[in-house]
Amino acid sequence: MVRERKRGRPPRSEIHERFARQVGELRDRLGGLPTPTEAGNVWTGIWYEEAHHSTAIEGNTLVLKQVELLLAEGRAVGNKELREYNEVRGYADAADWVYRHANAPNGYEAGLLSLTEVRRIHTMAMTPAWDVAPHPDAGDREGPGSFREHDIQVFPGGMQPMSWPHVPAAITDWLKSVRQLTSSRGLDAVLLPERLADLHAEFERIHPFLDGNGRAGRLVLNLILVRLGCPPAIIYKKDRPRYLRALRRADAGDPGELGELLARAVLDNLYKFVVPAVAGPARVVPLTALANKNITAAALRTAARRGRLQAVRGPDGQWRSSRNWVQEYLDSRYERRA
Repeated sequence: MVRERKRGRPPRSEIHERFARQVGELRDRLGGLPTPTEAGNVWTGIWYEEAHHSTAIEGNTLVLKQVELLLAEGRAVGNKELREYNEVRGYADAADWVYRHANAPNGYEAGLLSLTEVRRIHTMAMTPAWDVAPHPDAGDREGPGSFREHDIQVFPGGMQPMSWPHVPAAITDWLKSVRQLTSSRGLDAVLLPERLADLHAEFERIHPFLDGNGRAGRLVLNLILVRLGCPPAIIYKKDRPRYLRALRRADAGDPGELGELLARAVLDNLYKFVVPAVAGPARVVPLTALANKNITAAALRTAARRGRLQAVRGPDGQWRSSRNWVQEYLDSRYERRA
């Protein structure tokens, strides 16, 4: 008999174990990530949210509905500066390229990530906004996709990006570290979130470009995640203070908080977008992936514990059910009320 766990925020170790388990189930039981061609609605939903939240972290003030209209219909709704619309448009174009390029069969040849891809991501993300509002300190050779040739002052949290002449060699070494993540099969998946956190924080410390390093770093991180068979991570704007604090801690040698934040972000997209799209109606999946506008995950867990929802509980303590069983439960609940 599995003992009931106390309610509350699960510990970091449990989040990392859940990350490893769910990514493994996605790969081994559900056939892995669908391509944008196979499940366009899945990637479109992620695309809208990432373009909104990742640019909002950097100060963009468009709301999600404005982002959706801009990307779906090309309509610039509201009275924002042109730069803000172009920031979202550029980021969205780069994210779309990341998802399609990462998922393409034989889509990459130079290991897990190449310098050309890093430069291209930055170029796509930054060019539209740069065209209307270039960085005031940029030299002729410091535009989108080109490494900076300026030193950068210490950030408010105390992080000092390296002197600019060292950037090319540092990026070369960083890419070698990235390529060691050959696949999630070759690395203990429980350790993967903190390893990715280390790499993400290191990219931000190198700060290879004059501007747009946060956006480029998160896009590159998602390219790596998708190539490892994981859903991309979206850092929500409400989590900005925690994200920045976690980056500072990673700079000081403790990637734990940032790794947990990334693991949670991947799981959120897995449950919200991916699993509902790839799991058939009879497939047994975590209850979080079965929640919808009619019933919450908490209500499903309560019904499972009370035996009203047909579900199974694994040795990890997590309840699983299927869309068919959830529909049977909702129908029976409606009949009881009638």
